[in-house]
Amino acid sequence: MPGVQKSIVLSAFNKDEHGTLIPAFEPRQMKREETAVYIAQTLVKDYHGVVVWCSEKNHAIGEQGPSVILFRSGLVPEFE
Repeated sequence: MPGVQKSIVLSAFNKDEHGTLIPAFEPRQMKREETAVYIAQTLVKDYHGVVVWCSEKNHAIGEQGPSVILFRSGLVPEFE
């Protein structure tokens, strides 16, 4: 659809010395949902939490759609 861009993001989290979740690395933009989920599944043993989400942005009207969780394992922050 013209003007609509899908964003797929992979993130992982660890706990710091106080038990607070912190990003293990900068969120990674992914090209395909299937690839992002596959990579996330390979990371679950290395991090306290792993999540893949996507959202769509309509550039024509400047609106960002809601985030949709595609994969979640372990401890991850709450999403809106």
